[in-house]
Amino acid sequence: MVIKMKKILLIGKLNNIMKETNKFLSQFFHVQLCSENAGVLEGMMKIVNPDLVLISLVGAYDIDTSIFFMLSDQYARIPVLTIGTKEESNAFFKYYENRQFENLIRPVENTAIKKAICRRLDLNEQEIEKNTAGKIKETEDKKRVLVVDDNGTALRTMKAMLEGYYEVAVAISGAQAMTSIGKKRPDLILLDYEMPVCNGKMTLEMIRADEDMKDIPVIFLTAINDRANIEAVLKLKPAGYFLKPPVKERLLAEIDKILNPAP
Repeated sequence: MVIKMKKILLIGKLNNIMKETNKFLSQFFHVQLCSENAGVLEGMMKIVNPDLVLISLVGAYDIDTSIFFMLSDQYARIPVLTIGTKEESNAFFKYYENRQFENLIRPVENTAIKKAICRRLDLNEQEIEKNTAGKIKETEDKKRVLVVDDNGTALRTMKAMLEGYYEVAVAISGAQAMTSIGKKRPDLILLDYEMPVCNGKMTLEMIRADEDMKDIPVIFLTAINDRANIEAVLKLKPAGYFLKPPVKERLLAEIDKILNPAP
């Protein structure tokens, strides 16, 4: 029997532990990364609709405490696992009084995190391992595409369009995109040109300013179809651009051409 992979929203600071946790859990679950910001989390909860939320409490004094209130108030049915020392979890002790929240004492092995996720979601751990064993190589072989757009509906549409062909990550702002890239480097980025605060141009400039990111191909998505806007987009020399909403077949063909260039 094939078991549908559960969706995990992984919240935490960029560090090697988070990267390893993400890599390990992605073998068994659909994992989406998110920063510890209430506004970002609110958007990601609606886009991802996770089965479980996993929060790293490293540097707990920096965590936006309102995310705990949001999860308990608006998403009480979704189990929340935190990973932190007793001291780190003490900052949020009142939330652990109900069964929604549970803390795993750090340091903790990734296998123990998986076991706790299975327990909270009432999953058979052996069945999960058996079901996903054949998918590990498939996931590793899939190219990773990051879609960046401040519009939740657009993100959901793009994710549905691409996820049968690529490993798809999403970000709702330029700042979150940079965090996501740092945690797991994508092979290609689909970037909304018109975003508030940090628009597509600024996000692309940040990507190109980073030595480890500068060679990632970026395709712009723009909703404005006029000559001045298109010329402004092309001046940035992206790998490509599409008017929104893009035609699925054309977009897939362009992505394939960029990721798999002819010899």
